[in-house]
Amino acid sequence: MSDKQTKPNLMQVIASTLSAAIGIQSSANRERDFTAGSAKTFIVTGVIGTVLFILAIIFVVRLVLSKAGAA
Repeated sequence: MSDKQTKPNLMQVIASTLSAAIGIQSSANRERDFTAGSAKTFIVTGVIGTVLFILAIIFVVRLVLSKAGAA
């Protein structure tokens, strides 16, 4: 990486958070995140991603149950 490190942009933070969550984070991106990124940004992104994932699961389960006539 160059001497002047830039902070990761929003899309890079989201991509890094998602790839780290499923275990496919590259070492180059991990190094960039640890040296130039803010822990707070990654924590907030991870929490938001987790909440969205849980809401998506709830939505899919309710949809399937309503189609099956259980709800």
